[in-house]
Amino acid sequence: MPPLSPLPPTLPPRLAPPRILDPRQVPVAGHDGHLPGITPEGLSVSRLRQRFAAGAPFTPEMPGDGRRFDLGRELAPAAVLVPLVQRPEGLSVLLTRRTDHLRDHAGQISFPGGRSEESDASAADTALRETEEEVGLARRHVEVVGELPIYTTVTSYSVTPVVGLVTPPFDLVLDSFEVAEAFEVPLAYLMAPEHHRRHVFTFDGGQRQFFSMPWHGPGADGQMREYFIWGATAAMLRNLYRFLAD
Repeated sequence: MPPLSPLPPTLPPRLAPPRILDPRQVPVAGHDGHLPGITPEGLSVSRLRQRFAAGAPFTPEMPGDGRRFDLGRELAPAAVLVPLVQRPEGLSVLLTRRTDHLRDHAGQISFPGGRSEESDASAADTALRETEEEVGLARRHVEVVGELPIYTTVTSYSVTPVVGLVTPPFDLVLDSFEVAEAFEVPLAYLMAPEHHRRHVFTFDGGQRQFFSMPWHGPGADGQMREYFIWGATAAMLRNLYRFLAD
């Protein structure tokens, strides 16, 4: 299946798409098992450091969600940490589930992060500060190895994904207002293209296309459940796959 295409040019310039209330109900247009996989060596710490240090030009497959909800709202700079935890069995990705009462992305699976502040020296500084505030992961545990291209969300954030290697052991203290839980998913699972599902949401005036990567695994309480990773988080993971697969 060809790469996701941008929204059709016939979409009126001031028409914003409706919110997707239940992404699980949006039809799956295809899977990407035909794409090349990444070997365990390709997902190693040494390979990650090497790939980011090379500084080779990279054009993301997914530069953003598409048409924004509030077209009169200025883009706000933000950053998230893509925390790759160094476990004996391999790298895993630390993710959060946002609480249900938040204004933006309520209940969704996200990377820790948020809006930049004037006191932040860089996108990495924003990502590390927000991560410490949201989940209590101290920055001394994080080695920043690089950044992925900016991603623009439908909620009008211009997000820089900051990739960091996390060294255990560490303790998490969640901000209960913003974060319902934190959990880890093996990086190898998220970087396997056969787990990347394509959805097409059709509405009056156009389409919105997005990825999902559903994960069945243990939560912080040890209970097995499904975590429906989709939207901006899945798109940034997809961009990481393309970056590492090059």
